[in-house]
Amino acid sequence: MSNTGLIIEERSRDIGDFLVGRLIPFRKKRMVGPFIFIDHMGPSVIKPGHYMDIGQHPHIGLSTLTYLLEGQVMHRDTLGTEQLVTPRSVGFMTSGRGIVHTERTPGALRDGGEYPVHGYQIWVALPKALQRMNPEFSFTPAESLPSWSTAGLDFTLVAGEAYGHRSPVPVFSPLFMVEVKSRQKQVLDVKGQVSGEIGIVIVEGYIEACAERIEQGHMLASKEEDLCRIVVGEDTHIFLFGGEPFEEERHIFWNFVSTEKELIEQAKQDWKDKKFEMVPGEKGYIPLPG
Repeated sequence: MSNTGLIIEERSRDIGDFLVGRLIPFRKKRMVGPFIFIDHMGPSVIKPGHYMDIGQHPHIGLSTLTYLLEGQVMHRDTLGTEQLVTPRSVGFMTSGRGIVHTERTPGALRDGGEYPVHGYQIWVALPKALQRMNPEFSFTPAESLPSWSTAGLDFTLVAGEAYGHRSPVPVFSPLFMVEVKSRQKQVLDVKGQVSGEIGIVIVEGYIEACAERIEQGHMLASKEEDLCRIVVGEDTHIFLFGGEPFEEERHIFWNFVSTEKELIEQAKQDWKDKKFEMVPGEKGYIPLPG
């Protein structure tokens, strides 16, 4: 997904062990582990005149992770992939040296009806040694993701490793993304269960951390690795995510991520000159912003 106009920054604030803000990137915290961008899609309604139609656009240097809570998205890319992404399945596209894709409301939902759509699209930066790798796409159905319940909490491991489980999603660096739902107010201690920096997205409900109540729509980023003991409110829905941070700084422009500004400049020029391979059967072209 193109991030043109989608990053909404809010002044971050320090509450002790955590920084709090509106998803990433936000001020003071540009990345959490290898995660560099999180876009919250919806909740919204798909209907005539309001379909998702994100035309051809490029990426380099990252993997996109699409995880829907409701709705469906048809993904097409320059590899010839045509994949319907459904709730709680994982579409994982790795751009590497470059890929172009589209995301659209599937034809089956263009029947004049109204359908909910809600989910997240997440960008995971690639390790420096792999940022020019050949592009790939993988799809992992919902039933293949590890899930378990304990002490009033329901867990699904979306990607990476956590709590002694490993997701089949083929990631390229040590990371984790875990969906957690509570049925009652409950302490959640993550210490020792994940490795690296820790972020928390509050989808619904609230959590309590450092004697403060943080409501839905916000994200917390731990200021120290392997530090996280929070209280999850009743009927609350959160994501834990993060992992081992990279040593090198990442530069970002539009949909391009790299350790090298020169690679981004080259990608910008290649997109202007229409040198990227395009999506079979697709027309249209989202121009470079600015």
